Amino acid sequence: MLAEWTAECSEDAPTLVVPWSAPEVGVQFVDLRNNPYDIAEIPEAERFPALGRALRALNAIRSPFFTAKCDVWALPSEERAGDLDTLRQELDLQEDEVHAGFASYIDLVWRERMVFASAHQYSTRLDRITRRAAKLPHSEAFLQCILRPAILDLGTPLEGYAISVYVSALGHDAEMATARWSAALEDVVNLLRSRDLEPAKGSVTIDT
Repeated sequence: MLAEWTAECSEDAPTLVVPWSAPEVGVQFVDLRNNPYDIAEIPEAERFPALGRALRALNAIRSPFFTAKCDVWALPSEERAGDLDTLRQELDLQEDEVHAGFASYIDLVWRERMVFASAHQYSTRLDRITRRAAKLPHSEAFLQCILRPAILDLGTPLEGYAISVYVSALGHDAEMATARWSAALEDVVNLLRSRDLEPAKGSVTIDT
């Protein structure tokens, strides 16, 4: 798997705000950590079981994260028309091998307060995550993690950081691309749930 991480933390960079709402399109933050059955409010999780499994795992009791946002889309799309060819070149695949792609993102907040507040702590863990992901057997898939500012207002306002985790996969057709994305996402989530990434014993954590 191709894996990398970048940071978008400049003054004009987008900031993840939790909780959030977009009433114009009828969507809002869903607290799956405390209310796992509310996953029914996320239609993408029902349409794409791999995403649903990922959200459940990443919000589980022993998970080091909670999720804030997610989305899925097919490649190419009207909004992302150039992504398919760009991704094919990054993965070093032949043009005749690739006619479709599928992608997703999940915004994650690290629950350990020491990590949440520190770009350096995130960087250390993202280095570890991407090194391990590069060893996963998914040559047609790409993991990209983006570190970005975050503001939590879950009782006491907190400023820190979050990561957007993008998983993309390519295939000869849409069915193959979606299957490869599903397999890659599952392995990435298992990696993120690794025991050594769990909150340290006795550490102060953020609860939603």
